[in-house]
Amino acid sequence: MDLFEVIARRRSIRAFQSRPVEPEKLQAILEAARQAPSAGNLQAYVIYQVTDLARRRALAQAADQEFVAQAPVVLVFCASPARSAIKYGQRGERLYALQDATIAAAYAQLAAAALGLGSVWVGAFSDEAVVHALDMPAGLWPVALLPIGYPAEAPAPPPRRPLAEIVRRI
Repeated sequence: MDLFEVIARRRSIRAFQSRPVEPEKLQAILEAARQAPSAGNLQAYVIYQVTDLARRRALAQAADQEFVAQAPVVLVFCASPARSAIKYGQRGERLYALQDATIAAAYAQLAAAALGLGSVWVGAFSDEAVVHALDMPAGLWPVALLPIGYPAEAPAPPPRRPLAEIVRRI
């Protein structure tokens, strides 16, 4: 698939087959995330690759969304504010690290779709519960959970606002 086809076909998947994700596909997804642009090329984020069932269940509980545990792998994207602050001070700490982590997650999500896998962006969760579930060190901020696996559903395309409502041409 070309990029535009991947973008058009990507769906939020909340039901997964029990089939594991092949290591080479997971590696390709992580490599795509690593290639995402970042402020000053600092890559001010950390990605947790979670395959352990007990930890996936803890993440599902943190998000109050059971399907998170159903996915064979969950990538947890965490901002590293201190890393960005080295070069950009408070703005890097407050904004750029968050942007770095989220664009890496978006690249991972598109890579998963290109490989025939499903995923869903999960942003509603208890930060403290995620930190506890992953034994994260101080200084990291979880910003997105990305459950990944083979889809067990095929949702229809969701409605989108017309460009005329979104784009301001000046």
